[in-house]
Amino acid sequence: MALRMSTAITASDTSGRSLRRPEFIALMAAVMSLGALAIDGMLPALEQIAQGFGVTDPNERQLVVGIYLLANGVGCLIPGALADRFGRRRVLFGVLGCYVVTALLCALAPSFDALLGLRALQGFGAAGLGVLPAAIIRDRFEGDTMARLLSTIFIVFMVVPVLAPSVGQAVLTFATWHYVFVVIAALALLVLVWAWARLPETMHPEDRQALDFTHALHNLLLTFRTRAAIGYVLGSGLTFGAVFGYINSAQQLVGEHFGAGDMFPVIFGVTASTLALSSFLNSRIVERFGARRVSHTALVAFVVVSVMQVYASLTQGGNLWLFVPLMSANLCLLGFTGANFSSIAMQPFERAAGSASSAQSFVRMILGAGTGIVIGQFYDGSARPLAFALLLCSLVTLALVLFSEHGKLFTRPGTARKIPSMSQFH
Repeated sequence: MALRMSTAITASDTSGRSLRRPEFIALMAAVMSLGALAIDGMLPALEQIAQGFGVTDPNERQLVVGIYLLANGVGCLIPGALADRFGRRRVLFGVLGCYVVTALLCALAPSFDALLGLRALQGFGAAGLGVLPAAIIRDRFEGDTMARLLSTIFIVFMVVPVLAPSVGQAVLTFATWHYVFVVIAALALLVLVWAWARLPETMHPEDRQALDFTHALHNLLLTFRTRAAIGYVLGSGLTFGAVFGYINSAQQLVGEHFGAGDMFPVIFGVTASTLALSSFLNSRIVERFGARRVSHTALVAFVVVSVMQVYASLTQGGNLWLFVPLMSANLCLLGFTGANFSSIAMQPFERAAGSASSAQSFVRMILGAGTGIVIGQFYDGSARPLAFALLLCSLVTLALVLFSEHGKLFTRPGTARKIPSMSQFH
């Protein structure tokens, strides 16, 4: 499929809506950022939440984040299939509305178990925040151009992990943890109004798919059967899983083990900011060098830095100023793999991009969230579990990418082979 437009995102129906590319990038980044805000904005509040509900196990507080991520992964199969049937706009509005309501309910949770249940519901309903932007972008872009646009969106998107802990900390300065949820609900409502007023329907009517469980299952199985995609999907799940492990235990690791205390939001923001920087750099170089060359180089470097993480955790376990640059390097390199891995994995799926994005996000998030929970629960008051997890996950990812690429790295192949749509199987 050729690039359908160059400077403006126009409606595929008769609504007449249109928005320029800078606004489109900002809106897609805002949609994706709400998911990050629901995760990272909670980090400063975890200790207060645990104290308020009488939770004594220090690792149990991590479940406020981990359960959200896991439920988010489970929900990823649904919004893409709905979007392929009913269009992108209507499904996006439903997702944003669910996010607002569940955030407000979390603020009213009467117990820790109830909060975890509501966080699971919020994560499940918010799955479309990550799925739908990829499908909307795939409606109009492909190849390295799509990778560049995703990277540009990630630049704005990754500002949120930098600022979100500070936002949560600022709320806690004047109010209780309940109001952190009120604030994110208000921000989601603003994004909903913005999308309602400005975002056109990007899906062409002829691309609409039938809504049935066979269709969803087909795309999930097709993801596993497509060798060119599955290594990148599983690999990104593992690398993000290692980072989720860091996020789950960051407040304990940085704030308590390394003794950062109230400086935790700042230090977390410093490490996360490198991901925004690398996403910016990736958007500038990916079309020149190709998504594979850039991401493969970054993955090899990620392995090297993870080896250094292991060495530092064994010999300099309490040195915060050694941990921070190494963790920053890991997150920086993730900016050169995340968007590129997603773009490469989506290339075989020209039609039914929504369902393909859902299936891939489902696998990626289930694997990533599950891995992150396991890593977080292994936290033992030191950086060792995280360091070994980063190394193991990156090595397995390298093996998976080699599988998808038939043992060859740093290539720049031509147009990917397209996968047939579901209708061609009937």
